[in-house]
Amino acid sequence: MKETLIAGLPALNLTLPEDRTDRLVAFGEAVIRQNEVMNLTAITEPTQVARLHLLDSLSLLTLADLSGKKMIDVGCGAGFPGVPVKIACPDVKLTLLDSLGKRMNWLSEILPTLSVEAECVTARAEEFVTTCRESYDIATSRAVARLNILLELTAPYVKVGGKVLAMKGSAGREELAEAKNAIKKLGLALETVAEFPVDDGVHTVLVFKKVAPTPPQYPRRYAKIKQSPL
Repeated sequence: MKETLIAGLPALNLTLPEDRTDRLVAFGEAVIRQNEVMNLTAITEPTQVARLHLLDSLSLLTLADLSGKKMIDVGCGAGFPGVPVKIACPDVKLTLLDSLGKRMNWLSEILPTLSVEAECVTARAEEFVTTCRESYDIATSRAVARLNILLELTAPYVKVGGKVLAMKGSAGREELAEAKNAIKKLGLALETVAEFPVDDGVHTVLVFKKVAPTPPQYPRRYAKIKQSPL
């Protein structure tokens, strides 16, 4: 895992001290171990964890200056992309958000052993936002929902001038086309579409800038969002 991680950093124009690569590997190994008793990921082969989880998460560091920023990872699952970003860029102020308590309890237990500081919150995205609306510099999410739904769940967290980093697979551009209405209504503007080659395909990161406050009626209840996406 470590060899694959180190070999993949130059393609992202990243260099990391050895203690950070060691902690990234330790987190990847912890995910593999925990996956034996809890459904965290379908990716468990060490080199694939390095490529599809660790390096994939670190691609965000090439798209925005995250140093000193307040970031929320919405629907963080096993901790991707938030935890690798925090390990590589320790002065990120990180909140991990997921509705599954077992995952968040595990993250709350494992992260201190890796000297990773993060706020771990068990809540639904459309509910937790009432406590911290438009208070983050960055909101990110990976593989949570189609883009028009994902943006309604993430944009309300971000202050004007901040960014939403939406991590997608090869369907990123296709989902972008159907999300034009959501982008406009939520106070966002598309800044960058970045594509990173993975195996025979690409992973896409869509970067949106928050250019206006999100109207207070968003986000709606999740059932309504899913029933009638923007």
